[in-house]
Amino acid sequence: MNNVLPPTAWVVGTFDTKAAELDYLAGLVRAAGVRVVTVDVGTRSAPGAADIDAATVASHHPRGAAAVFDTQDRGEAVIAMGDALATLVRERLAAGEIQAMLGVGGSGGSSMIAPAMRLLPIGVPKLLVSTMAAGNVAAYVGVVDMTLMYPVTDIAGLNRLSRTILANAAHALVGMLQHDTPADGGQDKPAIGLTMFGVTTPCVQAVRGLLQDDFDAQVFHANGAGGRTLEALAAAGLLRAVVDVTTTEVGQHLAGGVCDAGPDRLDAAARHGLPWVGSVGALDMINWGAPSTIPERHKGRRFHVHNADVTLMRSNAQELEAAARRIAEQLNRSPGPVRLLLPLGGLSMIDAPGQPFHDPAADAVLFQTLERLFVASDTHRLIKLPHHINDPAFAAAVAEQVRAVLV
Repeated sequence: MNNVLPPTAWVVGTFDTKAAELDYLAGLVRAAGVRVVTVDVGTRSAPGAADIDAATVASHHPRGAAAVFDTQDRGEAVIAMGDALATLVRERLAAGEIQAMLGVGGSGGSSMIAPAMRLLPIGVPKLLVSTMAAGNVAAYVGVVDMTLMYPVTDIAGLNRLSRTILANAAHALVGMLQHDTPADGGQDKPAIGLTMFGVTTPCVQAVRGLLQDDFDAQVFHANGAGGRTLEALAAAGLLRAVVDVTTTEVGQHLAGGVCDAGPDRLDAAARHGLPWVGSVGALDMINWGAPSTIPERHKGRRFHVHNADVTLMRSNAQELEAAARRIAEQLNRSPGPVRLLLPLGGLSMIDAPGQPFHDPAADAVLFQTLERLFVASDTHRLIKLPHHINDPAFAAAVAEQVRAVLV
């Protein structure tokens, strides 16, 4: 007799304002053969509206349910309920009781549900139908594989349009739960994380090609979110090494560019001793949006229009010196193996002879600062190469060093 239970999906939302939509979603998921637990995060809900009612959720706040219900400030109540939901989800995840989560919300509901969803491990289905999904969703998604769906209409009752969109959301979640990821034969390979920008693509693709037979090569776009994701996965022990060809996010953070991964870039290697092989890819540029978004203080600088929404600014010597100081500081802290490769022929596709960002004098400041501040040892090595970063010989050197530190 098979006693294995079907997977359990949590359907979460504010039953005081969206009960019809939540019940509709839960019914569709149940009809597809998935166990459902409904969870109420309403701050004005009646008891018993869901399998886990609002009072039960609120009781998981460190200050108890009073933190949610004994305040006259709706914003405070919403924040407290979000904190309580996160605590409950941590508890139930540890007990193996959540295999997927489906949420519905406006701005308030999304702010409560999204942080709890982000606690679900990568690969566990998590889908949020949110009126905020048509804007900047970085605050909701963070660095996890959350799916956001825009409901088109406000979530304020069922109609022919909302029924269709909510049904799509329910069926999408069921599909994620009931269909396994096809095996690719590479599950036993050590995972490594590589960083890439459009202007370092030839290098990273070549490195990946040289390593993919022996490693599960995962490439991250060094656009801010990509760097944060790489750092999070590395810190969680999900990567065997970091192949950080494109460290542009360090310079972006210091100069205020839009591809800013925050102050903790390179932190996983520094804190945890994760093997690190990398370079200074795309440090020749600071990214902005359309030309109208560039701060006035940068008037007169050298710019290159990448596309209608991305304008690149050439990093000057001062910015490159600051980036070099930060990179050296972080790498010097690492207790693990470090290989820093310097491409003396240029940092990006547009930093080469005849290209708009070719500036050997500025690059020399970067190289000289790193040579001066990087502390070399048996485990920490700085390797100068005459090649441009996208030269196949440079990619081959990177791949060789990856194999050396992982032997």
